[in-house]
Amino acid sequence: MNNEDINLAKEARLKAYSPYSNFQVGAALRTKSGKVYVGCNIENHGIQGICAERTAFAKALSEGEREFESITVVGSPKGKEPTEKCMPCGYCRQFMSEFVDDSFKVYVVGKENEIEELTISELLPRSFKL
Repeated sequence: MNNEDINLAKEARLKAYSPYSNFQVGAALRTKSGKVYVGCNIENHGIQGICAERTAFAKALSEGEREFESITVVGSPKGKEPTEKCMPCGYCRQFMSEFVDDSFKVYVVGKENEIEELTISELLPRSFKL
């Protein structure tokens, strides 16, 4: 776990566009080469917004990245510090599983930088894969 990733995820969270839920999420995606891509949640009045995790992955994938080590996720109501750990939604879990191996680490951060470490296979056992 890298403390820089926590800080980057927290910073990204502040850029969230969340006028409907007022819940801000930031993510820092670390590649195996050490690069970090950040993302925030972007809500939309239409059918589906995009979560911070998928934003970070989209940025990395569009730059040609294909090997990922971990993602750090931080979420909280707008204007507040994190109190609960913000777990990736089911859609993000399936999305991430397409691009990572079973040992990919997911770090979720709660109050006072309390960290829970999970693997993608723990978050999404028996995922759909071709």
